[in-house]
Amino acid sequence: MEGEKDLNKLLKSMKPILNEGEYVFCTIKEIGKIDLDSILLLFKEEEGLTVILEKNVADSQSLDYSFIASWITLTVHSSLEAVGLTAAFSKALSDEKISCNVVAAFYHDHIFVDKDDSSRAMTILEKFSN
Repeated sequence: MEGEKDLNKLLKSMKPILNEGEYVFCTIKEIGKIDLDSILLLFKEEEGLTVILEKNVADSQSLDYSFIASWITLTVHSSLEAVGLTAAFSKALSDEKISCNVVAAFYHDHIFVDKDDSSRAMTILEKFSN
């Protein structure tokens, strides 16, 4: 099933949801100590493995992090070839001084914002659908 590519349709139907929990970005040298089922994202970088985990999992493993995030999912099935969606919502968030870290997965885009900014971010993102 192919995702939506039309920017106007994507923006009108992105319907963000705020997932429960607190999430953190950590870097590790080896994956062996973390249960794979607890990893939300794993990305291999030259310096190490970046993982996104629930904060309580990182705390239980004594992993370092500096950013506690909320996780927002755009529920529209966006194509990986779509142009402009990330630019549109990141611009709207940046205009309000909200940083966002974006993960484009196969079906949906996922946005991680500072935990303290989650309510404002949701309000901004919901305006696209109204």
